[in-house]
Amino acid sequence: MLNDIKPDAGRLLISEPFMADPNFKRSVVFLTEHNERGSVGFVLNQKTELTLDNLIDEVDDSGFPVYIGGPVGNDSLHYIHTIEELDGSVAVGNGVFWGGNFELLKIMIQAGKVEQNEIRFFIGYSGWGETQLQDELSENAWLVAESSKEFIFGDNDRVLWAHAVKSLGDKFAMIVNFPENPRFN
Repeated sequence: MLNDIKPDAGRLLISEPFMADPNFKRSVVFLTEHNERGSVGFVLNQKTELTLDNLIDEVDDSGFPVYIGGPVGNDSLHYIHTIEELDGSVAVGNGVFWGGNFELLKIMIQAGKVEQNEIRFFIGYSGWGETQLQDELSENAWLVAESSKEFIFGDNDRVLWAHAVKSLGDKFAMIVNFPENPRFN
């Protein structure tokens, strides 16, 4: 492993610069669960052209962007947020929550009580089996970083990967400039 931060709920996985898997190429994944049974997270920087009102009829003209959370369960909608009063939410850490009562959330959105910088919606998720993520970390496929609300809910998905790498310090900042395909170096 290139850095000594361990994966955990509330932390980020940053893909190495030459990752070939198109699902995770230059991706930043927010982990919502990490234990002996596996890990679950959501890709933060793969925005779709869809907005929530394209998917849910009861949320008129909400304009909330929808992201591809990962290659698993592409028929499911997930969300992470900072809305403490949303019943049924799971605390992930640092004031970030996962899921919750969707009917109540729709009412809150329609009433204008939810801002776009408080929530992020995903189609699908990223998942790893029991030892799968550890194996990938051992192969240096990922860097692990602390998260911040700016990374999770910011409007910087095009440069998020580079900012997340740079947050690890000077030792890692140089990999931001690696070409996506090393043959083009």
